[in-house]
Amino acid sequence: MRVLVTGGTGFVGPKVVAAVQKAGHAVRVLERRPGAWRRAGLACEEAVQGDLTDPASLRRAVEGCDAVIHLVSIISGRSEDFAGIMCRGTRDLVAAAGEAGVRRFVLMSALGTSAESQTLVPYYGAKWEMEQAVQESGLEHAIFRPSFVFGRDGGVLPTFIRQVRWSPVTAVIGPGTQRLQPIWVDDVAAYFARAVDLPEATDRIFEIGGPDRVTWNDLYARIRRVLGKSRATVHLPIGLVRAGAVIAERLPRAPITRDQLTMLAHGDNVVSNDDAVETFRLPLVPLDEQIRRAS
Repeated sequence: MRVLVTGGTGFVGPKVVAAVQKAGHAVRVLERRPGAWRRAGLACEEAVQGDLTDPASLRRAVEGCDAVIHLVSIISGRSEDFAGIMCRGTRDLVAAAGEAGVRRFVLMSALGTSAESQTLVPYYGAKWEMEQAVQESGLEHAIFRPSFVFGRDGGVLPTFIRQVRWSPVTAVIGPGTQRLQPIWVDDVAAYFARAVDLPEATDRIFEIGGPDRVTWNDLYARIRRVLGKSRATVHLPIGLVRAGAVIAERLPRAPITRDQLTMLAHGDNVVSNDDAVETFRLPLVPLDEQIRRAS
């Protein structure tokens, strides 16, 4: 099979590309800038220059492909950015895939996305619209909603580790009692690679997380234990951090945004069923091992 991967040069993308290739498929990557795939260290068979805001480039990208893995997303930005890149971009990509005879479309969504949360923040709203576009397309599809994705070379885990390693105190936003279910980036990639041609994954939504469900307090305790550090914990009221986020959002790479705080305060970020585990039967990296690998 020939598989188009969008977002292949991001944090999760290179792992997905490698996993799809390992599964025996040829990979084509959509890149915004020429040579981006080389700079990202991808060993894909080919790359097509294009952009989610350019429908003509998407039609070129899907030509001759059997499947599409769509990873492109933004976490912050203006409302028109979410609408253009995530919503319209996904609809245009789905339409191009249908016209090209693509057999299966695999989408990266996010845990917490639902009809109820779509009005909470633009990110959830855009993810919900992306899911709807895929489900209404008539294409065979699989949709994944991962919890926090941890890895050595990206994501938030290295930041947490640096915080515990170098800061005299561990700052936890809010009470630290909300739960999360971190999943290792290579495990996410394995799910996507398998979903390309697994019949049992057809037309389904899967919530995915690692084998451990922990509170934020537990997470930092585990990081301290793995690093052998003794640190006092300080809980920062969400309202106080939100006030600082107003200023932080003006920075080119804001460390925290008000929308992210809203999602954090919304509740637990854990899977509600075992559908993914039972369908794919993949070995998953335990949380302590995730922390060791990123340390």
